[in-house]
Amino acid sequence: MRMLVIYCHPRPESFTAAVRDAVIEGLKEAGHEIDLVDLYADHFDPRLSACEHENYEDPNINTEGIERYVEQLHAAEGIVFVFPTWWYDMPAMLKGWLDRVWVPGVAFDLAEGKTIRPRLQHIRFMGAVTTCGAPWWWSKLVGEPHRRVLMRGLRALCSKRCRQLWVACYKMDDSTPEKRAAFLVSVRRRMAQGT
Repeated sequence: MRMLVIYCHPRPESFTAAVRDAVIEGLKEAGHEIDLVDLYADHFDPRLSACEHENYEDPNINTEGIERYVEQLHAAEGIVFVFPTWWYDMPAMLKGWLDRVWVPGVAFDLAEGKTIRPRLQHIRFMGAVTTCGAPWWWSKLVGEPHRRVLMRGLRALCSKRCRQLWVACYKMDDSTPEKRAAFLVSVRRRMAQGT
């Protein structure tokens, strides 16, 4: 399966970078082909411009300047997001990538009456791996908005049989080297087995 890994973290030496590597290793171990998007290394501009907003519903011009990302999304059979949880949500850069790339004509069509028709039926797997400073119970209490967006909202645009995987390392603020190492092993194993 061709897997698109969307990675979002500003520091190359971060634990999230190690998580990205574990994701890629696990996917390769399972025999998948990998396309990696590193949003910070790409200097991706997450801002939806006034012109983009004005032309949002026009598939003839709403992908100008982001063609490479659209091609990668269309080529993917699976997608894995790797990012830190900041303020109980995904980083702004990742949200901006969704705003600018998952547009009408790419991720969905707007039918008469503005009904959404999914266009990403070729995506059969959607995963997310994140780190979070808060404990599990507090994250659940807050409602994990990023999980709802990715695993419900975006998932609805993919294949009806799209499998999902959500993996989170909570309480990162007081995690030990042993806990982090065990998490990386778990991520690699789950990517190798869960896709």
